[in-house]
Amino acid sequence: MNSEPSAVIPASHEALLQSNAVAVVSTVGPRGEPQTSPVWFGWDGKVLRFSHTKARQKYRNLVRDPRIAICIIDPANPYRYIEIRGTATIEDDPTKAYIDVMSKKYTGNDKYQGNQPGDERIIVTVTPAHVNTMG
Repeated sequence: MNSEPSAVIPASHEALLQSNAVAVVSTVGPRGEPQTSPVWFGWDGKVLRFSHTKARQKYRNLVRDPRIAICIIDPANPYRYIEIRGTATIEDDPTKAYIDVMSKKYTGNDKYQGNQPGDERIIVTVTPAHVNTMG
């Protein structure tokens, strides 16, 4: 394990950020408890992004407390992972363009098939402040 957290993504784990692995995102709940869920994500070499809706607990958690941790586990080796901690910023995605980008990456479909009437989509952006790796 990388025992000294840093904000540098090691070359040994960059491929996980480019992969189709699912990220496990943790936020702080209203009573201080952790709240965790899997998400599709994108990485542009500097920041990690994911799409979410305003109706979900994770959105409410991030509005209240933007601290976030993300873990991406190598599908081929569950003992190899990267953890990114940072602070989230949120922007509206009224055209739902980013979830369509994620749909293309993860399913091959140009349009996300899970949109529901009235969904208000956001893009959550995380700049790494701490990075831990294993494997």
